[in-house]
Amino acid sequence: MIRSRIISIDQMVQSCRGVTLIELLVALSVFSILLTVGVPSFSQFTTSTRLSSYANTLFSHMALARSEAVKRNTRVVICKSSDGSTCTSLGNWDQGWIVFADLDNNASANTGEQIITTMPALSSGFSLSGNTNVSSYISYDAQGIPKLTTGGFQSGTITLCPAAPAASGNGRDIILSSSGRSRIAKITTCS
Repeated sequence: MIRSRIISIDQMVQSCRGVTLIELLVALSVFSILLTVGVPSFSQFTTSTRLSSYANTLFSHMALARSEAVKRNTRVVICKSSDGSTCTSLGNWDQGWIVFADLDNNASANTGEQIITTMPALSSGFSLSGNTNVSSYISYDAQGIPKLTTGGFQSGTITLCPAAPAASGNGRDIILSSSGRSRIAKITTCS
């Protein structure tokens, strides 16, 4: 036995009620306010996440280079590289870098020197630059101590700043001490 329900026209009209123009305008107004408040916050969140990611990647590659130098009992270098296979003294660290075993102590990747890892260029607009002692390379000796190719101790700061329009905000400093330890510090001096 099949039961069917007969719906009156009045019941169908009540169940198919539409949205009034005023309700639609109120909903659009609330949506636009939420969008206006939410989009800048999301943009700042995205920029902060990228800053942390790039700083942590460089920090971990510095730690990797240091541990590989001790493990291999030879000098290991991290240097700027735009092509992922050779070092360059031009430009900044934002073009990417490589970590390699430097058998001839010249802070340049030559034939026969094993590349341990690479990092491609950062997203457009992010800047990553080092001060004098770490402007082109960081070199760890077999004891894990950062040293220049001339033999002097190496220490310095590499500064990471966000892309515009967030450039007038927070950045990160990756600070290398002469003992070989590095740390990350938040900064507010990006311009």
